[in-house]
Amino acid sequence: MSSLSGRFLMPQLSHTVPSSSARPRTRLFAGPPTVAQPVETGVDAGRLEPRVEEKDGYYVLKERFRQGINPQEKVKIEKEPMKLFMENGIEELAKLSMEEIDKEKSTKDDIDVRLKWLGLFHRRKNQYGRFMMRLKLPNGVTTSEQTRYLASVIRKYGKDGCADVTTRQNWQIRGVVLPDVPEILRGLAEVGLTSLQSGMDNVRNPVGNPLAGIDPDEIVDTRPYTNLLSQFITANSRGNPAFTNLPTKWNVCVVGSHDLYEHPHINDLAYMPAMKDGRFGFNLLVGGFFSPKRCAEAVPLDAWVSADGVLPACKAILEAYRDLGTRGNRQKTRMMWLIDELGIEGFRRDCFGVHPQKQEGLSYVGLHIPVGRVRADDMDELARLADIYGSGELRLTVEQNVIIPNIEDSKIEALLGERLLKDRFSPEPPLLMKGLVACTGNEFCGQAIIETKARAMKVTEEVQRFVSVSKPVRIHWTGCPNTCGQVQVADVGFMGCMARDENGKVCEGADVYVGGRVGSQSHLGELYRKSVPCKDLVPLVVDILVKQFGAVPREREEVEED
Repeated sequence: MSSLSGRFLMPQLSHTVPSSSARPRTRLFAGPPTVAQPVETGVDAGRLEPRVEEKDGYYVLKERFRQGINPQEKVKIEKEPMKLFMENGIEELAKLSMEEIDKEKSTKDDIDVRLKWLGLFHRRKNQYGRFMMRLKLPNGVTTSEQTRYLASVIRKYGKDGCADVTTRQNWQIRGVVLPDVPEILRGLAEVGLTSLQSGMDNVRNPVGNPLAGIDPDEIVDTRPYTNLLSQFITANSRGNPAFTNLPTKWNVCVVGSHDLYEHPHINDLAYMPAMKDGRFGFNLLVGGFFSPKRCAEAVPLDAWVSADGVLPACKAILEAYRDLGTRGNRQKTRMMWLIDELGIEGFRRDCFGVHPQKQEGLSYVGLHIPVGRVRADDMDELARLADIYGSGELRLTVEQNVIIPNIEDSKIEALLGERLLKDRFSPEPPLLMKGLVACTGNEFCGQAIIETKARAMKVTEEVQRFVSVSKPVRIHWTGCPNTCGQVQVADVGFMGCMARDENGKVCEGADVYVGGRVGSQSHLGELYRKSVPCKDLVPLVVDILVKQFGAVPREREEVEED
């Protein structure tokens, strides 16, 4: 790994397919992969002793580093979570009733904590006995066959079954019950999917350009890299204990164009395509994240890796984070805290509508999925459209929308005439709807303070009645300070909280953020107003849009038209 960055690339660069032949080194994380060596950082050598060790094939926290650890670390020490998958513990667990499970702390911790290593999140507070299942879908690429399978899973759960497109180009399905899990896991494997290592202290879904391979202006096709990263991290979906005991979650992306669809500045590791000495590779950004305690933009590592060095770089950085990251206060365990301690040494286009691909005669169509929420019938219909009009492939975006690629130009008119596009998932949504993103909210998430998805739609619809905008405004909603809805990078963001109305009565509210930006001039939004009752948000948003985003009040608009 070179210690000097390269030049960020212009589009239309030919590139090589990555391999894993090179072992890179960085000035921050130098030395063999499992032992970090001191390198002119001013950090005491003892601080660079790995805090974990390998035992019986799994990585565990050493005894002398267990003082002051957080409750999640204690759960991992009591029983290795990956055994539920790698040693088939899920089969026996799935045979137990919820009553039997809740009688024992061990099995209760299994369903509330350890199953997250299998991508299963028990909704104890909101849907007792039901789970959300998060998949691994590198680069957001999926097939009609996979989509149909997911639809078949959620359909059996009736009103409790639905799916969401997430802000990491991924599917989450809801309503799952524990006895069905072994069969669902087998079904996922049969269609080439996995949910393994998608929750808790693991690497999240690798994000890439949603237009990879079809974008006329792409710099590099990100799919080979995101696929390799996912396969490496999960050992080809068999389970990779080397990276399942991180201090907390870890996000990675590979940037494919100047549009920065991937939001590199909020990832723990971002690969930025760049040339150095005539060779193609990537500059590295590290440390970006959101949390209730802190939001930080990724910073340059001052390091460049060749295409062959993508996996070794990821491995080296992950091992350093695993070995050296702190495991106390859960709000201070993201990788940027480690970077702060050791030192750095020791925008985008619109995907909606019809767009020509780089392949002559083919186009892709971007569809707006309102706040990312779909039902089984929706998924079946999307799969049907992908088969009939495209190549059986769908792409998910971090804005919670869907792209159908590889459509022959002669079929575009027929696709645009389909009822699903006219009634539900428009390729030409209203401007304020284009950038609307919402987390799960308290309908399903026990951590969310407020309901987000329906409210995001209602507030935006009402705001549209009062003002007209001339360009998209990115509006994000998140139900709690964990900020899964990424409100700090939105033009206008709402973070759920409890507030008081004009009578002093406690009600659902939101802290309002304004001015976030993604792209080459990225920065985080600033708190604009605290604890605004949700019922008072519409006039506030109208005022913000008029004063800061050039919106025109509808009454004035109508007068001018006359």
